[in-house]
Amino acid sequence: MPIEIKEMHIKIHLDEGANKGNSTQDNQESLKGTEAIINTCVEAVMEILEKQKER
Repeated sequence: MPIEIKEMHIKIHLDEGANKGNSTQDNQESLKGTEAIINTCVEAVMEILEKQKER
C-alpha cells in the first residue's frame, strides 16, 4: 500500500561562529552546498504545486 507524504518539516541549525576559522575556499564550498539545498527545496515545492494543480 503506497504512502503519500502531504507535509514535510525541515529544520536546519547553523552555527556561524564555527566557520570563523575557515578559509575562503571552504566558505565557497559551503555556499555551493547551501545553493544546492535551496535548489532541491525549490524543485520539491514546484512539484507539490504542480500536483495540487492537477487535482
